[in-house]
Amino acid sequence: MDLRIFTEPQQGATYDTLLAVAKATEDLGFDAFFRSDHYLRMGSVDGLPGPTDAWITLAGLARETKRIRLGTLMTAGTFRLPGVLAIQVAQVDQMSGGRVELGLGAGWFEEEHKAYGIPFPKEKFARLEEQLAIVTGLWETEPGETFSYDGTHYQLTDSPALPKPAQSKVPVLIGGHGASRTPRLAGRYADEFNMPFASVEDSERQFGRVRAAAEQAGRKGSDLVYSNALVACVGKDDAEVARRAAAIGREVEELKANGLAGSPAEVVDRIGRFAEIGSQRIYFQILDLDDLDHLDLISSQVQSQL
Repeated sequence: MDLRIFTEPQQGATYDTLLAVAKATEDLGFDAFFRSDHYLRMGSVDGLPGPTDAWITLAGLARETKRIRLGTLMTAGTFRLPGVLAIQVAQVDQMSGGRVELGLGAGWFEEEHKAYGIPFPKEKFARLEEQLAIVTGLWETEPGETFSYDGTHYQLTDSPALPKPAQSKVPVLIGGHGASRTPRLAGRYADEFNMPFASVEDSERQFGRVRAAAEQAGRKGSDLVYSNALVACVGKDDAEVARRAAAIGREVEELKANGLAGSPAEVVDRIGRFAEIGSQRIYFQILDLDDLDHLDLISSQVQSQL
């Protein structure tokens, strides 16, 4: 079971804070550092000092880390043109020595689009499908050849399809709860399917849909990695769990029902239930980015048992 750290910087974090978390992620033996791609805080937090851009952040971290994988859950398709995104990700992959992964989603948070003047189209999912075809198509085009695409939303003519990533294939992550279109896209394009903030039962059902969609696309269901993203609130005792829950404005019982919360033993048991239904990778959503002791505890008493 791979354990990864997943952050939500729009809730309030500087680049230096994210760097500290990424370095702790690497030092403590976790597999990867991922971040969300949002420009506006959610809920009652102030979000200060303001948003950071996902791919600018990852470019910086690419030069300041050595081992961990780096990626997004999920880059919003509404934020970037697909050709530009392919260039950005390829460059950051080169900067990291081939450690980047691209989580790509349709985009959903209308308020942040309004706040920063970003168009919020109605046909987001159809655009996402074209974006996936373009980004992967550009990377797969052989050097010296060109790539063209004539879609409803995007058209590319004789693109040199450069630069290329350092990796022969940048892993593409697709995720979500949708019962039909999401599995279909994952079955065709994804190297990993991520089920965010879902129960064991819902995850099992969705993993089955994705496996079936992969087979319909001429692949094996086992060609994909299956993963979950869940909020983390781990403590060595009840008092520490309660303190960490209060710090992120959540209730302990709710966190235990919906996330990875409680003692290390409780969390190991909970992860085991996800492993039983085929989850191979867990993203710990860390909401208090100043609490590096939380990562230390997860590493020493949860990761060590898996």
